[in-house]
Amino acid sequence: LNNTSYEFGLERSRRRRLYTMRNGSSLVFCGIAPHPPIMVPEVGREAIRKVRDSIEAMAELTERVITSGAETVLLISPHAPLEPDSFVAYKDQLLHGDFANFSSPKTTVEATLDEELLQSITEQAELNNLEVTTLARCSLDHGTSVPLYFLRRNGWSGRIVAMGYSYLTNTEHLEFGECIAKAAGSIGRRLALIASGDLSHRLQPQAPAGYNPNAYRFDEQVVNAIQDNDPNRIIDIDPHLRKVAGECGYRSMLVALGALQHANTNCEVLCYEAPFGVGYLVAQLSNVSGPETGPSTSRHEEVDLGDVLPRLAREAIEAYVIRGERLRVSEFEAELLDTPAACFVSLKTLDGELRGCIGTIEPVETSLSEELVSNAIGSATRDPRFPPVTHDELDELSVSVDVLSGLEPATFADLDAELYGVMVESEGGLRGLLLPAIEGVTSATQQVEIATRKAGIPPGSPLKIFRFRVNRFRENLY
Repeated sequence: LNNTSYEFGLERSRRRRLYTMRNGSSLVFCGIAPHPPIMVPEVGREAIRKVRDSIEAMAELTERVITSGAETVLLISPHAPLEPDSFVAYKDQLLHGDFANFSSPKTTVEATLDEELLQSITEQAELNNLEVTTLARCSLDHGTSVPLYFLRRNGWSGRIVAMGYSYLTNTEHLEFGECIAKAAGSIGRRLALIASGDLSHRLQPQAPAGYNPNAYRFDEQVVNAIQDNDPNRIIDIDPHLRKVAGECGYRSMLVALGALQHANTNCEVLCYEAPFGVGYLVAQLSNVSGPETGPSTSRHEEVDLGDVLPRLAREAIEAYVIRGERLRVSEFEAELLDTPAACFVSLKTLDGELRGCIGTIEPVETSLSEELVSNAIGSATRDPRFPPVTHDELDELSVSVDVLSGLEPATFADLDAELYGVMVESEGGLRGLLLPAIEGVTSATQQVEIATRKAGIPPGSPLKIFRFRVNRFRENLY
């Protein structure tokens, strides 16, 4: 995938300075992700509307992985080739997966293997009488490829270790998770661990594994344990209930829970849904950059970009409208938002009417902070559809910021008016853009028509079509 969403200005070297590990642990994030291929837009197409909440939750999970400062993500999947007495790991230097088995062979994922971490895990496992079998020249399974697809699509670009669990006991899976955490610590690797797995497969009569009226209890117990910030309760779930549920995520979660044995937890359910009779859970178990049971160690760990970006945009607008000055970004904001990225700043009245919107398709400034200031001023003063914003209006306007991912070529079939923005380009180089999730725009046809009209491209002209995602940050006025 070439879709490289903005990483919120936190380059790896800067992340190390901004986010400190707590309790000496190198495990900076731990979470749970589902893996139904139908979530992948190129596979699910129209059906992704039924899993939109899970798709959006994966974008949020990715943002948290990035913000944690993780250098490597370890994915533990239930669908890697199974060995009875050994955990498995993909060992190729460049790991590759595709969705050919799901009617989308051109949709692929790739990531570089963290060979040093895998070697450290193997050595730590041996010290605990556990074995890791490596898999060479083997494509990633869908339990790995689906979470990796969304990590890549939403802007995470680091290395990975991809592993599968075994037929060993629950206790040995917990021990293996602890080996992973120790291995990361021994080489100073900031690690995010994602347990890939779906919950019950028997929640509805049309579910792929059949229906059992008690299957929901497994999902209920997992979700409740996470909501109560007591994930170790998952370890004690009745084995018979697991069998009734027909789940495929339990042992992945055991590995994650083992890795957390010496870490604080700050659990959160980002999404749970079961539109096709299978339980899909996106959840956080631990995150060094968020609130937790222990004390905070750095003010940067409490940064919420949902507050920073709209606030910075408003300050830029007020400085220009009231004093005629371009806002000087603080040193903290400049460092936090120092990576170039395209963005749009939108102004609306408190009744929801558009009052101004200016943005860039590709970054013009050298950092998001400066891009944001320029576009904020533009939204208030240069939108040709509206007169400039006056001082008296400022308290009656709300501000939102959309940070754009990279553009990727697309066809009509690849578009989704809710999920993706669209850019069209004529043979003469005219360009028009429309953001996603615009009220009243419900189809790709409408999107393209509006973007074409905005660009002044004559109807029926040959077009190049691109799509992109946005991270949207709205001002909270209450």
